[in-house]
Amino acid sequence: MQIKNKQKNIIDKYPDGSKLKVGIVFTRWNTEITDVLLTDALETLKKSKVQTKDIKLARVAGAVEIPFALHKLAKSKKYDFLVALGCVIKGGTPHFDYVCKMAQEGVLKVMFEDNIPIGFGVLTVNNIKQARERIHVGGEAVLAALELTLLK
Repeated sequence: MQIKNKQKNIIDKYPDGSKLKVGIVFTRWNTEITDVLLTDALETLKKSKVQTKDIKLARVAGAVEIPFALHKLAKSKKYDFLVALGCVIKGGTPHFDYVCKMAQEGVLKVMFEDNIPIGFGVLTVNNIKQARERIHVGGEAVLAALELTLLK
C-alpha cells in the first residue's frame, strides 16, 4: 500500500508491527491538538497491524511530565517502543523555552538510558495555527519509533 503524507514523503508500506507492544504518552494541555495527534498515531498503529490490546495510553498534565511517564513505561519492560505526543504553544514569557528544552532533553535521555525507541511527536509552535498545520506528526512519530524498533 502506498500513502502520501502532508509533507509529501512517500511511504511504500507500513511496517509490520503486529507482534509489538507500544506505550503512548500524551498531554492534557492543548487537547484540541493533542487529541488529533493521538488519533493520527492510533490510525498509523492500526495500519501497521499493532493490536489495540497491545497499546497502552498514558495521559499526563503537560510536556514536562512526558519524560517521567516514558521512563516508567520503559522500566516496566512491557513495551517495544514508546511515543511522546504533546503541544507547547509559545506565550509571552520564557516558560516556553524551558518547557520545550525539558521535554526534548528528557525524552532523549529516556531513549538512551532505557534503550528504547521513542517517537517524538511534541509540537513546539508559536501559535495554534502552526499547531493545526502539524497535526499529522502523531503518525510520523509512530512510524519513526516503529522503524527504529524493526532496525536490524
